[in-house]
Amino acid sequence: MTDLLLFGALQLPLWGYVAVTLVMTHLTVVSVTIFLHRSQAHRAVELHPLVSHPMRFWLWLTTGMVTREWVAVHRKHHARTETPDDPHSPKVEGLWRVVFGGVGLYRRAAGDPETVERYGRGTPDDAIERRLYTRHPLAGLLLMLAIDLVLFGLAGALVWGVQVVWIPLWAAGVVNGIGHALGYRNHETRDASTNIVPIGLLLGGEELHNNHHARPGSPKLSHRWWEFDVSWMYLRLLAAAGLARPKALGPGQAREEAASEDAAALSPERTSRRFARDVLAPWLGSEAARADGALRRRLRACRKRLRGAADSPEQAARILETCGCRRGAAEVLLASWTRLVEACRGLSVDPDAGRQALERWLREARQSGIRQLEAFARSVEGDLAAASA
Repeated sequence: MTDLLLFGALQLPLWGYVAVTLVMTHLTVVSVTIFLHRSQAHRAVELHPLVSHPMRFWLWLTTGMVTREWVAVHRKHHARTETPDDPHSPKVEGLWRVVFGGVGLYRRAAGDPETVERYGRGTPDDAIERRLYTRHPLAGLLLMLAIDLVLFGLAGALVWGVQVVWIPLWAAGVVNGIGHALGYRNHETRDASTNIVPIGLLLGGEELHNNHHARPGSPKLSHRWWEFDVSWMYLRLLAAAGLARPKALGPGQAREEAASEDAAALSPERTSRRFARDVLAPWLGSEAARADGALRRRLRACRKRLRGAADSPEQAARILETCGCRRGAAEVLLASWTRLVEACRGLSVDPDAGRQALERWLREARQSGIRQLEAFARSVEGDLAAASA
């Protein structure tokens, strides 16, 4: 028992503890850059739940960071770069304050309800996020400490300490601080972002900060042949396995083209298809589950006909009419669908008027009382925030 307390279940040589610590911190860095940064904040890659859920759990264990807060702070950084509203600009706060006090600046921004509400939309809002990850962020760190102590004994406390300081040191300090002060630049951006001397294995590609600010919507951060983005390599492997779908952005595209990719999620065609898939079909399924007899059969038949056959509210209206299901909440959904498509179409004609129309639609959708529509509105809010960042 004494040996277990002192040395843990795994008794390793010194190099073994170092190797295990580097592997675990690397997993944390990769989870931050792939899940929090490229997937959640910029929508540059879609991750299969088999990838995103383990990454969320690992980040809860090793950082205690809340997804919505991290995304909000990072989006605000892009929207307000190098201004007094930037959460962590060395030009405003001073280089060494960001390097050594970056975690404090992050906590200050993450603790601002207005920042989180405006920039954190569209992030996971399921039961485990609400009841565990967001409500008890420190519980993950304590659980990780217990695991490290059981596995490594007293050495586990040191392993845990390195895990806890890794992201505040390298991400909040080095990337946000030195990445806006020292290094080289591939692109002339409106900010002072730089690429740091290659340390890709430690930072997962995040050291290529100027490249990222030039093309924030790109899932790939390396732009020169000699630059190495290790997380892009992982994304390619995940994509080959069908577990990730990165955006296809060529290395020669300009920042404006990358920004348009951020807004592509709000294109009328894509938004319309998503509405059919994520709102109408699930609503019909839930209605069928509550109904019985002939009504249940009609609802199920209508849902089956809609799959792949209705990419617009007009097509869906005809199918609902034929099945005898066009009444009540179905009419509300069809009208909401039509207004949403019109608002998204307006974004490309008059961005300001289109945005105002989209914000009106969001207010109405959030107050609709239809669960599927309210959930979809949160996703659209996230797309709008990502396109603004």
